Amino acid sequence: MKSTINQKFNELFGGHGRMFASAGRVNLIGEHTDYNGGYVFPGAIDCGIMAEIRPNGTSKVRLYSIDFQEQVEFGLNEEDKPAQSWASYVFGVCRETIKRGGKVEGFDAVFAGDVPLGAGLSSSAALESTFAFALNELFGNGFDKFELAKIGQSTEHNYCGVKCGIMDQFASVFGRKGSLIRLNCKTLEYKYFPFDPQGYKVVLVDSCVKHELASSAYNKRRESCERASAAIKKNHPEIDCLSDCKRVWLDEVRGEISQEDFLRAEYVIGEVQRVLDVCDALERGDYETVGELMYQTHFGLSRLYEVSCEELDFLNKLARKCDVTGSRVMGGGFGGCTINLVKDELYGAFIDAVNTQFTQKFGHAPKIYDVVISDGAREIC
Repeated sequence: MKSTINQKFNELFGGHGRMFASAGRVNLIGEHTDYNGGYVFPGAIDCGIMAEIRPNGTSKVRLYSIDFQEQVEFGLNEEDKPAQSWASYVFGVCRETIKRGGKVEGFDAVFAGDVPLGAGLSSSAALESTFAFALNELFGNGFDKFELAKIGQSTEHNYCGVKCGIMDQFASVFGRKGSLIRLNCKTLEYKYFPFDPQGYKVVLVDSCVKHELASSAYNKRRESCERASAAIKKNHPEIDCLSDCKRVWLDEVRGEISQEDFLRAEYVIGEVQRVLDVCDALERGDYETVGELMYQTHFGLSRLYEVSCEELDFLNKLARKCDVTGSRVMGGGFGGCTINLVKDELYGAFIDAVNTQFTQKFGHAPKIYDVVISDGAREIC
């Protein structure tokens, strides 16, 4: 990928710039808890976005996407937002950097990625983090990693129409090879947990059903959680967000909120605790408990939060039949991947069953990705 980018950059702009990269992410457990101020447990992976960038001495950005085979030019003022949705991510990073008092001048860039689009691996966060990190280095803005993650999150909010939490961007910026990150999304306190499950593989099964997080369905889940939290806050004013709530407090307001809002909140409160339980189990080396908690999360995402789909539920049930230790839908939902914790000796039979039975059921084969936990945003020398 690096040589392809180098060649295209030289062809379009002459010479070479500096190379930067950031990663997609997996999340072992802790889904839809980030924007509710809860815990998440992600890690960066060994596929992401790579870009070659060089200031061009003008007030214009000239940007080429190898994946879309498209070039865009835009200015750095608010009214200059490009029409192309993929370019809006880079434009948003520029604008959010400027809003924070950072310096951004015109630059040329070519980028490409190997994060599967629509698979729930946060290709958008990888793109945002690559450019946030690069602009910070190129123009000497001195923002810390927390601010770089917030720049990416604000880009989603203000330029891409997704009211996402901080998890994806945080993992893309803070990722560390061989470690998962337990992040408190309310306080941004975090802790690295070494993750090298001997005797197991972490496997993603991509349903190849594409989701679009900017759709109203994602934002509606967030609004449900906000309504439930507001109802609980009337009785418990000390809370700041849904993750602060106890299950019994939710029961107190059951008659004051809709059944839909109740179920969404029930899932989130349970999921916050499951993240902590998984961390405890990992420290004991108890992967059976980790796996069972993953199955519980899938049930909640499917039945309570309702962000699964037929294909993902099929993959989850098939994992159970194949004695896979843990399995669940990963990411925002509405398609994408399941993440699976599979014993080495069961790996081959599981993959064979997935390929055969999924294809028979849905008429197309899924895609399989073995996960390697890797580093986040960085410059490539």
